[in-house]
Amino acid sequence: MSENKISLNPGTLLGPLPVALVSLGTLEKPNIITVAWTGIINSKPPMTYISVRPERYSHKLLLEKGEFVINLPSGDLAKRVDICGMKTGAKGDKFKICGFTKTPSTVLADCPVIAECPINLECKVTEVKHLGSHDMFIAEIVGITADPVLADDKGRVDFSKAGLICYLHGEYRLTGRKLGEFGFSVRKKKS
Repeated sequence: MSENKISLNPGTLLGPLPVALVSLGTLEKPNIITVAWTGIINSKPPMTYISVRPERYSHKLLLEKGEFVINLPSGDLAKRVDICGMKTGAKGDKFKICGFTKTPSTVLADCPVIAECPINLECKVTEVKHLGSHDMFIAEIVGITADPVLADDKGRVDFSKAGLICYLHGEYRLTGRKLGEFGFSVRKKKS
């Protein structure tokens, strides 16, 4: 890379970002919204967030129910992910439009989970921060489900089997290959 960087205007130039299909509402009247503005913000208790514009249909549902599921989609779901981000749930059931299977949450009261997504994080909203163009819904992760084929021999999730996608400034991309693991740069070699 060059030492001579170009100067850009301030903006949302952080990437890649996880793609999340956020399911919310109820099993009877569900909705799905695609978000890329999500991440982990605390480990004990496990906390996450999603940022949603107040004018979105899902915003009202988030305020009413105070719970949602972050469903992490695999690459084969990219077209359906995009549809959920382009269409409003106010005009149709995105589960039906996209052919998704809704299943009950393992922990939440009535919030649907997207069965086709290999990993699902069940979340309870603890705080809403009004930031400007978006409101941030801070939530505790109260349950996680994963496709059993993702489990390694120690019962941990092997993300290399999930084929998850990320969002990079207008593009959906598959997550990349493993380059190392946490601490690999300082770990002593076994003799």
